[in-house]
Amino acid sequence: MVRPGSAHRALSRRLQLLLAHALNQKGVHVILFDVHSPAQTLPEGVRFMAGDIRCLSDLEKAFQDAHIACVFHIASYGMSGREQLNRRRIEEVNVGGTENILRVCRRTGVPRLVYTSTFNVVFGGQVIRNGDESLPYLPLHLYPDHYSRTKSIAEKKVLEANGMALEGGQGVLRTCAVRPAGIYGPGEQRHLPRIVSYLERGLFKFVYGDPKSLVEFVHVDNLVQAHILASEALKADKGHVASGQPYFISDGKPVNNFEFFRPLVEGLGYPFPSIRLPLTLIYCFAFLTEIAHFLLGRLYNFQPFLTCAEVYKTGVTHYCSLEKAKKELGYEAQPFDLQEAVEWFKARGHGRSREGRTSVLVVWDVVLGLLLALLVFTWLQPSAILSL
Repeated sequence: MVRPGSAHRALSRRLQLLLAHALNQKGVHVILFDVHSPAQTLPEGVRFMAGDIRCLSDLEKAFQDAHIACVFHIASYGMSGREQLNRRRIEEVNVGGTENILRVCRRTGVPRLVYTSTFNVVFGGQVIRNGDESLPYLPLHLYPDHYSRTKSIAEKKVLEANGMALEGGQGVLRTCAVRPAGIYGPGEQRHLPRIVSYLERGLFKFVYGDPKSLVEFVHVDNLVQAHILASEALKADKGHVASGQPYFISDGKPVNNFEFFRPLVEGLGYPFPSIRLPLTLIYCFAFLTEIAHFLLGRLYNFQPFLTCAEVYKTGVTHYCSLEKAKKELGYEAQPFDLQEAVEWFKARGHGRSREGRTSVLVVWDVVLGLLLALLVFTWLQPSAILSL
């Protein structure tokens, strides 16, 4: 088996390695395909090949002289932060890379392909409660970010490729898509480190949105389980039940986004914010941040505090049913929490020191307070004018 990976998303690499280890323990020979070699030593039976999914010749070399039973396409780009604003790279990786993988699978006779998609292919800022896989894709212009837009395009391409004839009369390609919620777990290199960095810089001073809003998360071990089950459900002995199908995958526990991270915040010794701001105010702040990045990004490619899409994804209710994954894949989410992540960060020197706040954090408090005050004044001014 081969899983075309990409260093464009560190979270993908974490999932990639855990999936490789899980398959290896089942006696499966694994090829890891990525632009950077893994930092850790790979076990016997797991082989690494360097390459980029945007380069068709790189993929062809990885597939050459290998009898591949299943491809796990995990790579993507632009999920969060400043990467969300790089539209060209997002298009190249998410759409172009997927087209390359489909092309090589058909040429080399790969019978199964599992695509790592996202909840966001059906979410554009609207409220979703217990949604299922019958939810339609959004019109492309309604997606709030290019990542979600291109992931929907790529997922459709993968599912439409299901049943296509493989070259050389080797049967047909069977495909399915796994749609994970927000991914977490020890060693995850996208969401949790960013939150911890905000804590350490004294920037996590408020929460926003309705406290009753609910979103979902998935522990990386549950996601690994879902990928393996999906690949098995594409086989003939399972009746090809997953062929052409998408599956929502999460821990099955809708929770307020900020309450989910409370154990991490308090576990590292920081006070949980008591200030709650309106969602529309934070969206305006994110919009201004994106404008600033557009104007200044070429001179200084700074990390936005929040993007508009991130405000929607963290502050608007959207969670989905696991019934289809349970029934067709046999998926059962195992219980996890953030305690293992807390211990992981503590072991690497993170957490609030006993000495208390430093002068640097006090300065950050003042600067952040002034920015928020200015933003609140700007936000409130139109309604004040209307009342005159």
